[in-house]
Amino acid sequence: MIRQSLLVALLCASAAAPALAQAPAAQPLGGNPVPGVCLLSREAIFANAKVGAAASARLQQLTQDAQAEVETDRKALDVDLKAYQAEQAKLTPAQRQAKEQALAPRVQAMQAKAQQRSREIEATREKALAQISTAAQPVIAQAYKAKGCGLLVDRNSVLGGNLANDLTADVVKGLDATMTTISFNREVLPAAPQAATR
Repeated sequence: MIRQSLLVALLCASAAAPALAQAPAAQPLGGNPVPGVCLLSREAIFANAKVGAAASARLQQLTQDAQAEVETDRKALDVDLKAYQAEQAKLTPAQRQAKEQALAPRVQAMQAKAQQRSREIEATREKALAQISTAAQPVIAQAYKAKGCGLLVDRNSVLGGNLANDLTADVVKGLDATMTTISFNREVLPAAPQAATR
């Protein structure tokens, strides 16, 4: 899915490149700050706050642990698959079928485990972000009140203008003052139901 999205983005960018090359350089929009309208980037908060960096490091460690666990299973299975491939030509059709039927559940189990770990890492990421969001909410409210905001807009949806009322840096500083680290383990999810085989 990610690779497909990236491919589409690259294709669109390459198709638009000649048109962009001919367009004159865009002038920054700037303008006067709009009183009461404030901006915030949650992504920048997660990326720049100390607790966000700690969460990213922990997620990376958990991801590597899960990958190592799956890799250990895959290596053991690869040995048996290579042995089967080496002797496959010498086997009768019935023997080949028996070996394949013996290996198939192990392949499916390894694939299911990899998918399970991937879902668990994603659930862990979502839970950690929710925890950081909860901790950031009072800091956001304080910055919002201090700037006299009447409307808070996602900075990533703004195409241009004066960004003087951006609360992001203040929120990062405030969040850093309240929490710098976070502790969590990989979420354990129930196994996904196996598709019925025919």
